Amino acid sequence: MSSLLVDSHCHLDFPDFNGREEELLGAMKANDVGWALIAGVTLERFPGVLALVDRFPNLYAAVGVHPDTQDGQEPDEATLIRLAEHAKVVAIGETGLDYYRLEGDLEWQRERFRTHIRAALKARKPLIIHTREAAADTLRILEEERAGEVGGVFHCFTETLAVAEAALALGFHISISGIVTFKNALQIKEVARAIPLDRLLVETDSPYLAPVPHRGKLNHPALVRHVAAEVAMLRGIELAELAQATTGNFCRLFGTIIDA
Repeated sequence: MSSLLVDSHCHLDFPDFNGREEELLGAMKANDVGWALIAGVTLERFPGVLALVDRFPNLYAAVGVHPDTQDGQEPDEATLIRLAEHAKVVAIGETGLDYYRLEGDLEWQRERFRTHIRAALKARKPLIIHTREAAADTLRILEEERAGEVGGVFHCFTETLAVAEAALALGFHISISGIVTFKNALQIKEVARAIPLDRLLVETDSPYLAPVPHRGKLNHPALVRHVAAEVAMLRGIELAELAQATTGNFCRLFGTIIDA
């Protein structure tokens, strides 16, 4: 398996990157980052995601509507399944629950989450899960909807080791972002050390959460190398071993064939 890295979650379709695609792909190559997955956040933006993955062979996509999105087209199972038929769409998401930014009756958010899970089961594609201050409900709904049949990944993981273990028990992977490089992110460092190597992914979630030493700047997929280096250090292994493991995990989870 390749010793190149994969950024398992980014948003290269965001306005921050307009017109910079060639530069970003060049930076990835220079930093031994071979591939990246662009996660959808709205249906309105998804044509732009598809345009990027069609243009660049080392980019993949996931289709979904972010739980924070209150305006715009509401996804239904049929639409998600249809869009997931595209050859470069390897997952459904990002989807999940976020109780941090929104208040009031959030049943609509839970129903949207169930819609994504049901679409994933019918499309036979894994899920990309976003959860923030909603771990109990996220795990409960995944179990109720039998999401373990397709599995997936808890992206940009910020929860406790106990939540990580519950996600693993449901058949999910854990993806670590640049937060792990932050000095006081002790909980995330604990998770990065503890979870099985064969269930681990790394990501940038760019343009957000740039890792140290670029914290506070615009994040981009090439910087996943810093995330991987920190996780490797925490686990006491070489970066090359971490890269081989996480790239292999990405290939198995998303059914991609990477040739390098």
